[in-house]
Amino acid sequence: MAHNHVSDNLLRRNFTASRPDEKWVSDITYIKVDKGFVYLAVVMDLFSRKIVGWSLDTTMTNQLIIDAFNMARESRKVEPGLILHSDRGVQYRSGEYQALLLSEKIRPSMSRKGNCWDNAAMESFFARFKVEALYQEDVSNKQQAYSCVFEYIEMFYNSHRRHSTLGYKSPNRFEQDYLKMCA
Repeated sequence: MAHNHVSDNLLRRNFTASRPDEKWVSDITYIKVDKGFVYLAVVMDLFSRKIVGWSLDTTMTNQLIIDAFNMARESRKVEPGLILHSDRGVQYRSGEYQALLLSEKIRPSMSRKGNCWDNAAMESFFARFKVEALYQEDVSNKQQAYSCVFEYIEMFYNSHRRHSTLGYKSPNRFEQDYLKMCA
């Protein structure tokens, strides 16, 4: 089997960043519904742990991660040199996705084969999402899953969820404090 578009692990488990939009991580997880699964792709800024892009769909295609990336790109300042780390999933290795990163001068980074610890920040987010939101609701279809994801990320996680790595501030508060300090 060919390993097309496999990138070096530039992140090397260094899950800290000195400023916003220096290092992003991305991954896909599944959500069980009555008739199978829906898939959630997420992009997180490691500086503040803020979820800057996400997408939910019934298929795990390139478009799922491209939609999450596009949301992140539209809401943030993407400058050349940004590292975007993921696992080696076929979607992340696709020519279409890799070309999109290169067009933005983003440096792709990938976990070592079969090593979930190389993307631990993203795995940790998914674990928290499932415990704090998903497992507490009866999600039976895509619309209910979308509502659950939207409420968790947009209404709770980014604005209220405190992180020990951020001095017990929410991602939004951490970024606001950083911007005040830089002004």
